[in-house]
Amino acid sequence: MPQHIGALTLLVRDYDEAIAFYTSKLGFELVEDTDLGQGKRWVLVAPPQSTSTRLLLAQAASEKQVQQIGNQAGGRVFLFLHTDDFQRDYTLYRERGVRFLEEPRHESYGSVAVFEDCYGNQWDLLEQRIAS
Repeated sequence: MPQHIGALTLLVRDYDEAIAFYTSKLGFELVEDTDLGQGKRWVLVAPPQSTSTRLLLAQAASEKQVQQIGNQAGGRVFLFLHTDDFQRDYTLYRERGVRFLEEPRHESYGSVAVFEDCYGNQWDLLEQRIAS
């Protein structure tokens, strides 16, 4: 297999709180939840049927890490969730209480709207336009 990014670390306040958001609000799958002892867990979540990149939910363990929760990209969009049906997912997420920071935009590259996760990290929900 060629190189690929297997996981990105996402600092969270609480493992179970984060798992609940990602699985119930965004419909992600809980890929792994392994107890590592001393309060640490290896928690991976991913969009349904995703075969490569996962999110490693890492409970903040220091004051410096706590300060970064919800601001891992310094106020910029941090992660980009691609979809094959923007309207379906946008509607579903709104029904599930996901907070969008803007109305959907239809750009030359596709349909997009910025939303926040349960900690305030900004995400793009994006359906890319297929080049003809």
